[in-house]
Amino acid sequence: MQELHDAPLAPLTTFRLGGPADRLRTATTDDEVVEAVREADDSGTPLLVIGGGSNLVVADKGFRGTALRIATTGCRLDGTRLELAAGENWSDVVERTVEAGLAGIECLAGIPGSAGATPIQNVGAYGQEVSSTITEVVAYDRRARETVTLPNADCGFGYRHSRFKGDPTRFVVLRVRFRLEDAGGMSAPLRYAETARVLGVQPGERVPAATARETVLKLRAGKGMVLDPEDHDTWSAGSFFTNPVLSEAEHAAFRARAAERLGPDTVPPSFPAGDGRIKTSAAWLIDKAGFGKGYGDGPARISSKHTLALTNRGEATTEDLLALAREVREGVRTAFGVTLVNEPVTVGCAV
Repeated sequence: MQELHDAPLAPLTTFRLGGPADRLRTATTDDEVVEAVREADDSGTPLLVIGGGSNLVVADKGFRGTALRIATTGCRLDGTRLELAAGENWSDVVERTVEAGLAGIECLAGIPGSAGATPIQNVGAYGQEVSSTITEVVAYDRRARETVTLPNADCGFGYRHSRFKGDPTRFVVLRVRFRLEDAGGMSAPLRYAETARVLGVQPGERVPAATARETVLKLRAGKGMVLDPEDHDTWSAGSFFTNPVLSEAEHAAFRARAAERLGPDTVPPSFPAGDGRIKTSAAWLIDKAGFGKGYGDGPARISSKHTLALTNRGEATTEDLLALAREVREGVRTAFGVTLVNEPVTVGCAV
């Protein structure tokens, strides 16, 4: 297991921000992951687990403890069953499953990060979420001090949420198992209106899985959501804020504020979210509150391609980014009475 001291963490994040860790260990096997976690727990050393770094905001002061980078590999396909080591590159995995003629995660193409992070966030985009295909998550339980296998029903999946995210110091994901669909090379039924419209089909129809993947990659690239070291619009964590989910009363109050601010004919985006709750668009809120594409004049700005992405233009600090996030959050709250929640995990800092 590789070990470095006073190791920079910024290169391990897609924001390219953050100070050093006291110690950085890189584990390439499940046993090494467990060994590193146990050692930190036994010594009382703070532990930061890093996968692809695509959902991480690290403080400028860095991390006083051990950062554990999970670099495990392993991708096994057995019919429609897929097992991934936590360190596998997620975007590469999606490509492999499409090439194998399987459906279920093709619309999650281009999402940066590692496979082990997908159940933590219940990663989703363009009408798909990993919770619909995950069958089991193998994790090290730091409380029980043993490796456990959690079936889907025990993972507590919700919108960009899971049991792993809700109790972030308990589990370290080692492997993720999926059940995909053999649809003869066709995609799963398309659930996202934009994707269906671009492909010229109706929601619920299927298209070749490879076509669905390519279309999603183009849509994501157009929004700066596919990593490109030369494009500062991709020096981000993708969507910085989650779409707010409101109660009926909260939604009614929000619509009244929107009508008062923007005119009586204003109809904000809204989508059923179950249990009588309603989801609205964070991107719409940010834009209508006055924070358009490219907003900002400092080293941290809103992406020129998508209002949901906050970006490092090359010379930003973490505090620059957080100041922008706070400005956007407060502006939306003042304008519409809705408080945005950040999606990336913050380490040693807060929005």
